Amino acid sequence: MNPSSKTNTATRTPAPTAAPGGTVPASLFSMNRGWALGVGLLLVLAASGFALVIWPHLQFGGEEMVTIEATGQSYPLARLGEALQGQEVYRANGCQYCHTQQVRSPAAGADLARGWGSRRTVARDYLRDAPVMLGELRLGPDLANVGARQTNTLNLLLRLYNPRLVAPGSLMPPHPFLFEQRKLRAGQGISAEALRLPAGSAPPAGYEVVARTEAFALAAYLQSLRAEALFFEVYPAAQKTPPKAPRTQ
Repeated sequence: MNPSSKTNTATRTPAPTAAPGGTVPASLFSMNRGWALGVGLLLVLAASGFALVIWPHLQFGGEEMVTIEATGQSYPLARLGEALQGQEVYRANGCQYCHTQQVRSPAAGADLARGWGSRRTVARDYLRDAPVMLGELRLGPDLANVGARQTNTLNLLLRLYNPRLVAPGSLMPPHPFLFEQRKLRAGQGISAEALRLPAGSAPPAGYEVVARTEAFALAAYLQSLRAEALFFEVYPAAQKTPPKAPRTQ
């Protein structure tokens, strides 16, 4: 045997051997458990990412606007101007923490029976919303179709100013910071855009309460929330074909 082979044999690391009694050292078990734990965590993260990111994109990423056959209009329409500004006021004031914007089907809840919408909402209703504010809790009514219920702007502004003037016992906090007191000129009557406040809530004589720009924008946004258009995903079960547009004489 040549010297080089002796050197290699001497410096070679011996393979692990079983402990006396035929047992494997505990360190090997720890290494195996560590690998298994790491692989398990990676699989959990991969499954979560697929379920929360990839699968919703595969389901809804290809959603497009539809044409309402009864009117010929595209749906949903983009919010512009004051309503778009009001969306930011809605978000800045945290309205989404107490109100939802999703009407459930009769099988999932009593939203339709409460009058919160004429149909359930679907993913297509939110194509033009950025961000989508579905909400987290329902401390107040659902607002997905509030524009169809609140058509009077002054009444809506009064609710924003002090909800308890409209709905006694309401949990909604008042928003007086969205309004201001304006001094009237001598002999001037209350203006058309001023709030009609009852005694005890009215400003001092010679003043009126009017909405700031932010309040008007918020009201415009709320009145733009109308999830009532009918298309193939939400036709009533008994309706086999889409409604026809009325003939014009």
